[in-house]
Amino acid sequence: MDLKTAEKLKKMKDFLSNFKSTVVAFSGGVDSSTLAAVCQEAGLETLAVTVISQNTPTREIEDARKIAEEVGVKHEFINIDILTPEFRENTSERCYFCKKRVLSTLVSLAESRGYEVVLEGTNASDLSEHRPGYRAVEEIDKVYSPWAEFGITKDEIRLIAKSMEFSFYDKPSLACLATRIPFGVEIDEQKLKMIDEAESSVIEVAGVRQVRVRNYDGVAVVEVGEDEVNKLLEKATKVRDRLKEIGFRHVLVDLDGYRTGKRLF
Repeated sequence: MDLKTAEKLKKMKDFLSNFKSTVVAFSGGVDSSTLAAVCQEAGLETLAVTVISQNTPTREIEDARKIAEEVGVKHEFINIDILTPEFRENTSERCYFCKKRVLSTLVSLAESRGYEVVLEGTNASDLSEHRPGYRAVEEIDKVYSPWAEFGITKDEIRLIAKSMEFSFYDKPSLACLATRIPFGVEIDEQKLKMIDEAESSVIEVAGVRQVRVRNYDGVAVVEVGEDEVNKLLEKATKVRDRLKEIGFRHVLVDLDGYRTGKRLF
């Protein structure tokens, strides 16, 4: 870890030391997992809570459990129904409605258990993109995003996690399932299930680490890491057959590979 990152991390720990306890919104990704570890290192009583909804990739549930064990943090799962009318409508503000529901649930849990604050893992790199969900963080009392507030980027979080010798420091990013559905197309549970099953199938068949299956009205557009496109193409026939069994009418491969926030059409 370089000096600049270390200085920002120290300032963040100084801020965290103002609290005695926290609930961390814990997806099992690099950001939230490292945040939970830093909170414990700063002396906070820390409860990591993983929210499970129709929007959660099932492969992440067991992963979150394993990573919480690696971090050594107290960990719980809670279930919520995310398919509110505002969320189903799938406007460009979709993430705001989701984040507000999730964080409000976590604040209620924190208050009922006697935890002072809720922390979540938005980082400084995220804020360079369209992030309507961050507005919910700013609106809700007792919720903070320490990585973002202290200017710590995704790459710096990976360096921090590596310096703490965590195995997940290079784990690929994973957004919620709804990000695979174009804005303006109504979200329902069946679409989300198809995406979830399809992505797990691509990982199983092709052995890739990074995958997105975009759902364009029953047409699957498969994205993997740019360095894994050839692995996917070697198993293209099996991937196609599996995704058609799931219910997709056609299966396409994006040869440019995965990019954050990509919109094809």
